[in-house]
Amino acid sequence: MTIYTSSEVQRQFSALLKKALREGQVKFKTKDGRIFIIRPEALPKSSPFEVRSVKLPITRADILEAIGENRARYS
Repeated sequence: MTIYTSSEVQRQFSALLKKALREGQVKFKTKDGRIFIIRPEALPKSSPFEVRSVKLPITRADILEAIGENRARYS
């Protein structure tokens, strides 16, 4: 694995981000000798708002009846 200098990272930032996506990470070394890793964060597999459906043996008429009963009770 190649270790880039911080000035190379500044010049080639976009290309190094693409390389990190391809290879999993990119290392670079600062002038004072510290080594850092740029690594892409794992993307969520689905939206946090996605809700799985549940198959229930109820019909549209059952739902409308429940709504009507609820409205009658709390009106």
